[in-house]
Amino acid sequence: MEFSDQIKNLRKQTGLTQDQFAEKLHVTRQAISNWENNRNLPDLEMLIQISRTFDISLDKLILGDTHMNKMTEKLIKDTDENRTAKFNMVSAIVGGCLMLMGFLCFIIKGMSVEYIDKHGILHENFFLLPMGYMFLFAGLIVIIVTAVAYLRKKHRA
Repeated sequence: MEFSDQIKNLRKQTGLTQDQFAEKLHVTRQAISNWENNRNLPDLEMLIQISRTFDISLDKLILGDTHMNKMTEKLIKDTDENRTAKFNMVSAIVGGCLMLMGFLCFIIKGMSVEYIDKHGILHENFFLLPMGYMFLFAGLIVIIVTAVAYLRKKHRA
């Protein structure tokens, strides 16, 4: 059963008009009409509110029966998009932090003092240059791979 049919049946079972149903959910009558006529779908927060208000499980409200309907497809798509967006954000932050660490290695190397002690041993932070380059390279790779993956996915959709 489609979500539009679910909402219409729920409203009729409770004996409410579209106006009364909308008032109970704190939305407009047009929103109810759009849901019932399959023009658009409510967001997840509204589904939870409908479930609580009318004491119906989310499973029954969303799925209705065993067939996948538009609401189920929308929830799956929204979840996948949110997961992808979070992954891209975390990847960009990690890449940026790696690059920042690389720049910090260069700054510390530039500000450090190199000296020879009384035993003739040179004290120098020589390892900071290759570490700085490695951090910059790793950060750049993370950001490029994330961007390419995002663009490929966007191009396919």
